[in-house]
Amino acid sequence: MMNQNDILSTIRMIDQQHLDIRTITMGISLLDCCDSDPKRACEKIYDKITKSAKDLVKTGEAIEAEFGIPIVNKRISVTPIALVAGASDTEDYVPFAAALDRARAETGVNFVGGFSALVQKGMTPADEKLIRAIPEALATTELVCASVNIGSTKAGINMDAVRLMGQVIKDTAQRTADTHGFGCAKLVVFCNAVEDNPFMAGAFHGVSEADRVINVGVSGPGVVHHALQAVKGEPFDVVAETIKKTAFHITRMGQLVAQEASRRLNVPFGIVDLSLAPTPAVGDSVARILEEMGLEVCGTHGTTAALAMLNDAVKKGGVMASSSVGGLSGAFIPVSEDEGMIAAASSGVLTLDKLEAMTCVCSVGLDMIAVPGDTTAETLAAIIADEAAIGMVNTKTTAVRLIPAPGLQVGDTVDFGGLLGSAPIMPVHGESAADFIARGGRIPAPMHSLKN
Repeated sequence: MMNQNDILSTIRMIDQQHLDIRTITMGISLLDCCDSDPKRACEKIYDKITKSAKDLVKTGEAIEAEFGIPIVNKRISVTPIALVAGASDTEDYVPFAAALDRARAETGVNFVGGFSALVQKGMTPADEKLIRAIPEALATTELVCASVNIGSTKAGINMDAVRLMGQVIKDTAQRTADTHGFGCAKLVVFCNAVEDNPFMAGAFHGVSEADRVINVGVSGPGVVHHALQAVKGEPFDVVAETIKKTAFHITRMGQLVAQEASRRLNVPFGIVDLSLAPTPAVGDSVARILEEMGLEVCGTHGTTAALAMLNDAVKKGGVMASSSVGGLSGAFIPVSEDEGMIAAASSGVLTLDKLEAMTCVCSVGLDMIAVPGDTTAETLAAIIADEAAIGMVNTKTTAVRLIPAPGLQVGDTVDFGGLLGSAPIMPVHGESAADFIARGGRIPAPMHSLKN
C-alpha cells in the first residue's frame, strides 16, 4: 500500500519536473484463445481481453485521482499473435488485428501491443503470414502496435526476416501515406526483445509470463535534469551518484503504483520499467540531461560517453529501489518524442550515424526517426541489420522504429502530434546496400553466445 510519506516525497517532482507513470500495462496471455476457426479465435481474443482488462482504465484513473500521481497511459500487451493465429486455418491475419483494436476500444486503453512475431532463427508459415499482414493491419486499425524480433545473441540475425521487414516498413508507410507514414510509428523491429516491456510500440506478453500481469513504466527525464542542475561543475562521480539517487526515488514511486494497481485489479505484479522516456514538452528531455553534463548540443563529441553513464546510473538506482526492475529500464532516445533531440537533429548536429553509436549504450535503439520517403526498402533493411548487430554482439536489446515519410525529403518536418511529437527528415547514406541485403540467410550468433 502507498503511504502519505511516499506520496509527499514525490509532489515536487510531479508538480515541477514532469515526473509521471508513463504507463500501466496489463499483459494478457492469449494462448488459450487458439482455435482452428479464425472467426472463433478472434471472438475468444476479444472476450478474454475485454474481460481481463475491463477495470484497467478506471483503476488507473482512481489511483491517479486519489494519490495525485499522473498516469499518462493505460495499455494492454498480448501474446505474439503469430503464435495464436498459427492454429487457425486462414491466410489472412488482419482480422486478428481488428479484434485487438475492438477490444482496445471497448476497454478504453490507449494502445494494445502484440501483433508480433519472433523470428530470430527462422520463420514459420504463421510468422510470415503475420509479417506480411502488418501494413494492412496497421493501416486499418487505430491503435494496434506491431513488433518483430529478427535477431538475438543466442540465435544470430535472420537476414531473410530483415530483408522482409525493410519492405514491410516501406509498404506500411505507403499504406498510411495520408498521415505521413504514421503506421510506421506503431511498428518496431527488435533484436533481443524482452517479454515484459510495458512500453509501446514494442510491448508483447511473453510466453513465459503468467496468464495476466501488471507491468508499470515510469519516466522522469525532467527530474534527473533538475537534479543535475544542483551539481554543476562537479566530477562525474558526483553526477553518477546524483542520478542513482534520483532514479531510486522514481523507481520507488513506480513500484508503489504497480503494487496498488496489482492489488486493486487482483492481477500479479510483474515489473517496474524505469526508462527515461521523454516527451516533446520542454523540460522532459533526455537530450537536455546530456547537455546539462556539459555538452553544447546533444550529438556532439562526448554524447555517447554521457549517455553511457546516464543509462548505467539509472539502472543502478533502479535495482536499489526494487527487486522487480525489468523491461528495458534505462534511457530512451526517440528523436520525434524528445524536444532536445528534435532541436539537435534539426540543427544537423545529431545525425543518424551518431544515433547508431548512442544506441550501443542506451536502452533501445534508433527510435522514431523520420527519413526521406524515397528511401529504399534495402536501405531500411540495412539500417535494421546494423542495429541488430549492435544488440546481438553486446547482448542487449536494440530496436528500430523508422518512418520513411512519403513525399517528404531532408529539410521537411513530419508532425504526428501528442506524445509522438514531430521529427525533421534525417538524411540516410545514398550508397546502396542492396547486394548485401539480397544475400539472405542468417548471420551466425557470436562466440560469446556459447555459454551452456
